[in-house]
Amino acid sequence: MTDFAATKSLFHIPEGVIYLDGNSLGVLPKTAANRAKEMIEQEWGEMLIRGWNDAKWMEQPERVGNLVARLIGAAPGTVVMGDTLSIKVYQALASAVEMRPDRKVIVSDNGNFPTDLYMADGLIKSLDRGHVLKTPNPEDVESLINEDLAVLMLTQVDYRTGRMHDMKRLTDLAHAAGALVIWDLAHSAGAVPVDLTGCNADFAVGCTYKYLNGGPGAPAFIYVHPDHAKSARPALSGWLGHAAPFAFDPDYTPAPDVSRMRVGTPPVIQMTVLEEAMKAWDGVDMADIRKRSIELCEQFIAGVEANCPMLELASPRNPQERGSQVSFKFDQGYAVMQALIAHGVIGDFRAPDVIRFGFTPLYIDKGDVDGAVKILAEIMETRAWDKPEFHKRNAVT
Repeated sequence: MTDFAATKSLFHIPEGVIYLDGNSLGVLPKTAANRAKEMIEQEWGEMLIRGWNDAKWMEQPERVGNLVARLIGAAPGTVVMGDTLSIKVYQALASAVEMRPDRKVIVSDNGNFPTDLYMADGLIKSLDRGHVLKTPNPEDVESLINEDLAVLMLTQVDYRTGRMHDMKRLTDLAHAAGALVIWDLAHSAGAVPVDLTGCNADFAVGCTYKYLNGGPGAPAFIYVHPDHAKSARPALSGWLGHAAPFAFDPDYTPAPDVSRMRVGTPPVIQMTVLEEAMKAWDGVDMADIRKRSIELCEQFIAGVEANCPMLELASPRNPQERGSQVSFKFDQGYAVMQALIAHGVIGDFRAPDVIRFGFTPLYIDKGDVDGAVKILAEIMETRAWDKPEFHKRNAVT
């Protein structure tokens, strides 16, 4: 049984803050700053270039990849870290499209995060081979799975509403139609149980600065099914994805495993913080995370609906159909969220009218939920949100 009081003690949460935005940026693990300082001073400072060997920097993307793999149901040696999520989406999609040369249809959905769709659009234009991207409503994706489909590319948990796709069902349907499947786990990794192996997923990508608490700019990950690891051609043929980088061969030969998806020099400082943050998951059971997440979300929904009838639930009511977040709609949602933040409850806003709250059991408990509901109710009852300073738009919402 996971001890959530113990895990909460591992994180720094500012005094007077109820943090319900871990689905955008996780909080700081208490040991991360000292570990980063140690890395900078003792490894970079004293070892200098020797750190690549002596501090094992070069192996870090695979080493940390194995830590992430445990949380997403992937076998050791199938996940590698590095670059940004956008890069990893592009890599996975480019490889998958090439593996289905006679098919031209890519299906996503109109609730997918924009960067995934941007990457697909950019790749299609660069290839200029007649590919098309179709983006139906999330609930209509299944109707477009047929023999024309090359790649199904979906984010498991919708970033606005928290709606969750049935990964196993959709993967099975796509495979039966002869297509490949890419799952974006940006709002899944560390939030809900994922079983990439059991679902037989072809590719998966995700970020680590949300529920994995790697910090702003933390590197992304990519998973490649073992059956594809030796054949999927990396569209971005980076030096560190080469089978023998220090042979300095002018011709590219990809590494014989998922390491071929490495591109550039790994961000060692940031990855060191992530590696330290992953220690919080020692002894944590994802089934416990899911159970506690549902309890917290249900408590929040009940409290908000009892006290704030003007807010409309935007997330699925059935907890089995949503991830670890809850969203409500309100026509002045941006101002409401700014008022909440000013009163110590941090969530975020997604256009046009969604206020979004993430529930991270590692450091959020039932007392936090009660406190957040109370403050939100006071803001809505008194219209405290309707002040000029709360309507002024910031660059990041």
